[in-house]
Amino acid sequence: MAGSHIDTECKLKFLPQDPHFATNACHHGQEPEKQSSFAIVPPISLSTTFKQDAPAQHRGFEYSRSGNPTRLPLEECLASLEQAKYGFAFASGLAATTTCCHLLQSGDHLLAMNDMYGGTYRYFNRILINLGIEISMVDPTKTDAILSAIRPNTKMIWAETPTNPTMKITDIRNVCKLAHGKNKDIVIVVDNTFQSSYFQKPLLLGADIVMHSMTKYMNGHSDVVMGALMLNSEELQEKIKYLQNSLGTIPSPFDSYLVLRSLKTLHLRMREHMKNGLAVAKFLESHKHVDKVLHAGLPSHPQHELAVSQSYGFSGMCSFYMKGDRKNVDRFFKHIKVFTLAESLGGYESLAELPAVMTHASVAPEDRAIIGITDTLVRLSVGLEDLPDLIKDLDDALNYAFSDH
Repeated sequence: MAGSHIDTECKLKFLPQDPHFATNACHHGQEPEKQSSFAIVPPISLSTTFKQDAPAQHRGFEYSRSGNPTRLPLEECLASLEQAKYGFAFASGLAATTTCCHLLQSGDHLLAMNDMYGGTYRYFNRILINLGIEISMVDPTKTDAILSAIRPNTKMIWAETPTNPTMKITDIRNVCKLAHGKNKDIVIVVDNTFQSSYFQKPLLLGADIVMHSMTKYMNGHSDVVMGALMLNSEELQEKIKYLQNSLGTIPSPFDSYLVLRSLKTLHLRMREHMKNGLAVAKFLESHKHVDKVLHAGLPSHPQHELAVSQSYGFSGMCSFYMKGDRKNVDRFFKHIKVFTLAESLGGYESLAELPAVMTHASVAPEDRAIIGITDTLVRLSVGLEDLPDLIKDLDDALNYAFSDH
């Protein structure tokens, strides 16, 4: 592809990156002229209410749930990073998901991929289904199966790509084109948490709404819980804005300030996450105690070419199947030192977890088996530490896991 970005280290040919991404992250929505003080950094506005010039006549803000002077710059900045018209911030990723699913009504059908974050799976199958929403789940890698599962009452398709934790890839462009061809009114939502706005922009591939757990890469410092939705449709924007205000699923001004801070280094952090993540994946693929590595940047990934064709790069997410059994896995986790045994992902620090009993414990055992979440599947969020330290830590832990003492 002419003009595409080519990673100089791994020689992968990606989509051409937005040449204004870093500038938008640093400035869009945060112009000093928007502040009476001309502050470079938008101030934290903790006020819950705002003086009005006359009854029902205000200067853009009336009550902090409806709109806040710190949240607004964040939402404008988020929209610019996804090349969207509208952005909305929420109290968590699941708050964003919940708000989005309020677009549905009893009797509607939600078509979701069968491999996704455990919290989303739990919300769909244990809460949303009780509200009269019909839910079915399909293999995210099989476009034909996705299209065949569309019903007359299908109102939303929910995809997460790469999937959590088995790194399966949905053909965003093809699914959106063909699904909208069957019914232009189906709302296609793509959870973009694993890639961030820097490495994937589903709206440009035909999606209607992009969802993020901002807690992860977008904030990247493991100190904020937040979610976001970005979109282009004016009709959907009006509905989401109404729901955000009516449900009260908003983040705090302080958290909005923190994420605005973090977005300024997103492009730099993601480049390092990619470098470290791919190097770790290559190391693990050659390790004697590893059975299989899941990373879309590896040529061994069954959808490697598709992943490259719809991305700008890859994050630091990597999963692998250890040889041996649960005892070996437990020994591995006891010995890691640079990697920390903890849930979540996308922060500056490297984390390791066991999805079967942690992030995906809410997924039914039979569904975990279908997806490939076993007791020996380890998920890594590769952070920003020095690469030799990360490699040594994994090597030491893997060797310890299979040692005699």
